Amino acid sequence: MSQLVPFDDRDGFIWMNGEMVPWREAKIHVLTHGLHYGSCVFEGERCYNGKVFKSTEHSQRLIDSGRILGFEVPYSVEELNAAKDALIQKMGFKNCYVRPLAWRGSEQMGVSAQKSRINVAIAVWEWGAYYSDLRLTKAVYDRPAPNTAPVHAKAAGLYMICTISKHAAEAKGFGDALMLDYRGYIAETTGANIFLVKNGEIHTPKPDCFLNGITRRTVIDLARKRGYEVIERHILPDEVRDAQEIFVTGTAAEVTPVRAIDDLSYQVGPVTRQLMEDFHNLTRGDAKAA
Repeated sequence: MSQLVPFDDRDGFIWMNGEMVPWREAKIHVLTHGLHYGSCVFEGERCYNGKVFKSTEHSQRLIDSGRILGFEVPYSVEELNAAKDALIQKMGFKNCYVRPLAWRGSEQMGVSAQKSRINVAIAVWEWGAYYSDLRLTKAVYDRPAPNTAPVHAKAAGLYMICTISKHAAEAKGFGDALMLDYRGYIAETTGANIFLVKNGEIHTPKPDCFLNGITRRTVIDLARKRGYEVIERHILPDEVRDAQEIFVTGTAAEVTPVRAIDDLSYQVGPVTRQLMEDFHNLTRGDAKAA
């Protein structure tokens, strides 16, 4: 087992509020509002061959997420894109994970924090495959209803139930948890969107109470270009029994086959293999990453 390298004790730099800050000095105060009340939004991105994949879409989603939480990210899409590129170049990476985030600072403590500064930081690090031999079990928590939480923001607070559910799944020997939505339909895993292949058709949950992932949309486009029918709909949990293939998508996950859901096993079938290849070619091949 490899030794854990703490994220607060690494070499390099983190872009923070417009400056390149030495990695170990990129700190916030313990009374930061984002830590106590979850007023933080973030993105997960990957850089392939020196180019951040879908950088503009991710930067815009960070800004949109902040607005949903009631604050303005104090940088434009263009400024965020440029900061990511400059940091990656300074770190000397060609392939890496990219984590921008924005949060309310420590100027006010309490539920209301209208005068708190909005801070922005970006960190990048080398990160391999997120999943290995992915097996799922039912999550402890369901995704909340749109009238109970800001479900279309990539908000840090919404991931608390993901961490609890993923830890519970790992304790049972699984790699991740399959989350249902508030109505009892399949939603996603704790960190990726999910697809079911049935008789050559691709079925995926409607993202009406969880994030419509950027990688999700990319893979749907790739599938349709291949002539696959992609059906976005509400999917009942029992329908996993009828699927020949299941895979998940996400920035960290990329395109990953699901090997099992509880006592059900799945093969890595031709549809999944084709989309894995197409996504690999898009991000690492000759195609230009947007």
